Amino acid sequence: MKRIMTVILTLVILLLASCSDQNNTNTHHPDPPSDSATISGDGSILEASIESISKYGNIVLTIGPKSMGEYGYEPADIICVKIGDREIEMPVGTAYSDVDSGEPVCVFKTDPENGRGSVILAINAGNLASTLKIAEIRSIDEDPGYEVVFLEGFDRTTTVYLSMTEKQGYAEEYLLHQLTGTRSNKREDYKDLSDAEYANFRAVSTAGMGTDTLFRSSSPVNPELNRNKEADAMIMDSLIRTIVNMADTEETMKAYPDYNTTNYSKCDIIALNMGMDFQSDDFKNKLVLGYQYIASHEGPYLIHCKEGKDRTGIAVGILECLMGAGADEIVEDYMQTYVNYYGITPDSEKYAQIADSNIKSTLAKAFGIKSIDEDGVDLAKCASDYLNRLGMSEQEILALKDNLRKDYGGIS
Repeated sequence: MKRIMTVILTLVILLLASCSDQNNTNTHHPDPPSDSATISGDGSILEASIESISKYGNIVLTIGPKSMGEYGYEPADIICVKIGDREIEMPVGTAYSDVDSGEPVCVFKTDPENGRGSVILAINAGNLASTLKIAEIRSIDEDPGYEVVFLEGFDRTTTVYLSMTEKQGYAEEYLLHQLTGTRSNKREDYKDLSDAEYANFRAVSTAGMGTDTLFRSSSPVNPELNRNKEADAMIMDSLIRTIVNMADTEETMKAYPDYNTTNYSKCDIIALNMGMDFQSDDFKNKLVLGYQYIASHEGPYLIHCKEGKDRTGIAVGILECLMGAGADEIVEDYMQTYVNYYGITPDSEKYAQIADSNIKSTLAKAFGIKSIDEDGVDLAKCASDYLNRLGMSEQEILALKDNLRKDYGGIS
């Protein structure tokens, strides 16, 4: 009888412990129950902790869009986020591009497969964890190419408080940032595009650039976007010899399926493992390494990241400026990616808005000027001075320009 009572008592204790764990708001779960939120007298204050921090400094929370929706949070709201003693306001959106480059955003990322999704705190083309001094993202050679080092006073159990600042306070700006559709990764959804356009693969043909000398693309090896095979085929067609991979470490790059059988693997490649914060020293230092690699190797050249949009866009844009291109040419080349992925054409009202908030804004910040299309601005000098400040010598810049003005068109 005593043995039976002991067993029953043990089961009761285990059950109570289980219930206690379920009510712990710091449990690392992608979408905790709605009763994990704390409701204040002034309105709702939601509590979560840090599920993970990505390579780009994006902070993934332990609460999902569904739970936040239960308390009235939705895209276009402006919220206040408090992490420890750090506090920042940001709008809620469904993509990083819902805000201008360099601006913070709370992204509701849905996942149709599991119905949960994620809530991600980020800076578009920036590093939120580093900006708020919560954690450092350090590059490492081993897969996945980075490690997260929390700074003093922060760890994954640090409470994150979310509160409403202004309901639908970002509605007008949110609508302006919405693309006409989402990018699909299915080839059949782009029947009107060539394989090169589908892969976002093209020659850079702005002023001063050699014919078929510099190309840009989505990743020819990463299968995530389902464009790698088309991009890899274009490497052979374009006679690419030198590649700047802005997205991967060498280990990650070589671990992609069938890497050794690709045209890509036969080229000279530098793997830079770059983040998205264009203002960071890490990005600038690696950008210089990529340019020095082009200056010391034979073309034709290919620059790519994953989509061939953001990191590739700024790297190519700087080179276009250096070689003498005007603002209109640079914008047209950059925006071709949005034509390929989203069907955003020059006659669309969103075309200029996207260009203004991305490539034009980023280049202006890099060069320290008001605008890349202001009267009298010398973009070639701006780019040369910028590379000087980053540590490139005049000799290296001249070698880079000499290689980019060579013509490879018609070579067989």
